[in-house]
Amino acid sequence: MIFSELYGAYYNTVAAILSEAISHPVSDGELREIVKKYAFGESIVSILGALKEERWQLLKADGTTPIKNPPSLPLSILQKKWLKAVACDPRIRLFGEIDFDFPEVEPLFLPSDVIVFDKYSDGDDYTDETYISNFRLILDAIRNKYPLEIETLNRRGNPVCQEILPEYLEYSDKDDKFRLIGAGSRFGSTINIGRITSCKPCAKIYKMNQGKRNLSRPRRVIFELKDQRNALERVLLHFAHFEKRAKKIDDERYSVMVNYDKEDETEMVIRVLSFGPMIKVTAPKHFVDLMKRRLIDQKSCEQ
Repeated sequence: MIFSELYGAYYNTVAAILSEAISHPVSDGELREIVKKYAFGESIVSILGALKEERWQLLKADGTTPIKNPPSLPLSILQKKWLKAVACDPRIRLFGEIDFDFPEVEPLFLPSDVIVFDKYSDGDDYTDETYISNFRLILDAIRNKYPLEIETLNRRGNPVCQEILPEYLEYSDKDDKFRLIGAGSRFGSTINIGRITSCKPCAKIYKMNQGKRNLSRPRRVIFELKDQRNALERVLLHFAHFEKRAKKIDDERYSVMVNYDKEDETEMVIRVLSFGPMIKVTAPKHFVDLMKRRLIDQKSCEQ
C-alpha cells in the first residue's frame, strides 16, 4: 500500500503533536484533540500511551519535546515513482494542472504497460481542450452547487440545450467515459461528458430543494444465469459499475437484477446478448422485446 491513510495516520498525528510541542508544552487536552483530528478514536490510547510513557522518546513528561525543528514527511522513492506514473495518465489533467516533477526517478509504470481486456475503443478524448474545460467547469459546479447550461448533440446530430444542477460524476472503466449525474433537466439525469459541445454557468438561481432528479428514467433488467465456466464472476465483473443484486436459486442457477439508466438501454441489450445462452432474461417483457428486435435486425444484415 503506497499511500495508506491507515499506515500514515500515526506518522501525521505524531508530526502534528511535535510541531505544537516545539512552540509550547502541549497539554493532555491538546494531545487528545490532535489525535482525534489526525488519527482514529481508538488511537488515543495507543498514541498517548506511547508518548506519555516515553516509549517513543519524542515527548517529555512536561509536554515539551527535545526535537528542535518541525518534522517533515518526505516522499519515499516508491511514492515518487507512483505519482510520476499517475501523472502520465491523460485523465489527470481533467482535475487541474498537476505536475509531479521528480527528475531523479522514473515512473513506476507507463500507460502502455496496462492492458485492459473487454474494453470499448471509443472512449472519451481526454486530451481535447474543450473536454478538459467542460470537465473542470462541471467539477467546480458540483463543489460549489450552481447550475449549468449545457448543449449536447442528440443521435441525429441536432443540438439540445438543457439546464442541470450537477450532483456528481461517474466513470465507467469498461466504456472509458465520464458521465454527469444531475437534477432539474427535462431530458434526464445523465449526460455523457463527451457529447457536450457547450457548457457555461446558468443565470437561473436554483435552490437546494429545487430540480429533483427524474426518478422515472432508471430501469431494471432481471435475468437468470447458470454458473458454468465462472459465468457468475464474469457477469458481476461485466456489470461492475451498475447497481445490481444477485440471488442464489439453486446450486448452479442465480437470479441477477441490474439497474440502469434509460440512456444506457441499447448498450445494456448488447451487453446481455454478449453472454449468449448463459443468460435468460425473465423481466421485463419490454427488455425481452428489445433483444428479439435486435437479433432480428442482426439476422437481416446477414442476407
